[in-house]
Amino acid sequence: MLSSPDLAAIWLTFKLATITTLLLLLIGTPIAWWLARTRSWWKGPVGAVVALPIVLPPTVIGFYLLLIMGPQGFVGRFTEWAGIGLLPFTFGGLLVGSVFYSMPFVVQPIQNAFEAIGERPLEAAATLRASPLDTFFSVALPLAKPGFITATILGFAHTVGEFGVVLMIGGNIPDKTRVVSVLIYDHVEALEYGQAHWLAGGMLAFSFLVLLALYTLTGRKSQ
Repeated sequence: MLSSPDLAAIWLTFKLATITTLLLLLIGTPIAWWLARTRSWWKGPVGAVVALPIVLPPTVIGFYLLLIMGPQGFVGRFTEWAGIGLLPFTFGGLLVGSVFYSMPFVVQPIQNAFEAIGERPLEAAATLRASPLDTFFSVALPLAKPGFITATILGFAHTVGEFGVVLMIGGNIPDKTRVVSVLIYDHVEALEYGQAHWLAGGMLAFSFLVLLALYTLTGRKSQ
């Protein structure tokens, strides 16, 4: 059965994944639009930076974020100057790490959806004297809806499954930074396989349902 610490970790994981996904949709949408539309030389480097978490080990990302947000890092110095305090081993630090680590899983589906629109609908809106902003909200966003659905599902699910990044940045503080993936590791270390099975089985079922929903939605749209 799930204990009180288990339920607290589940709630914290859900909270982290929800806020991270919302932030990524806000941050990632303009990045994806720029990547889909620009012909600048910077498209390659920016796209590579966005995609880094796909190929880098999570511990590498967590290590460098820990240094940047630590007392000697430029982000850490700024947050201390602003009166926020240091972000490592806080929920805010987890949030920063999660946003960076899950970014490609949100930006890339949205970018692909924007690129699939093509030029014709945007040119048609321009001939009707629609402003660029109006074209974006009235034409591009509705046509890119499938990409946003995919991005939301993948971003949320990927954040739920994080381990290395959240452990490096947040540690293992009950009710503050201990998420489900870290708690499963704790149960296994303590040879509490029964409790580990409850959480790991729940994660397995969640992952399967997420992928099933994703493939079902994309399959319907391709018919």
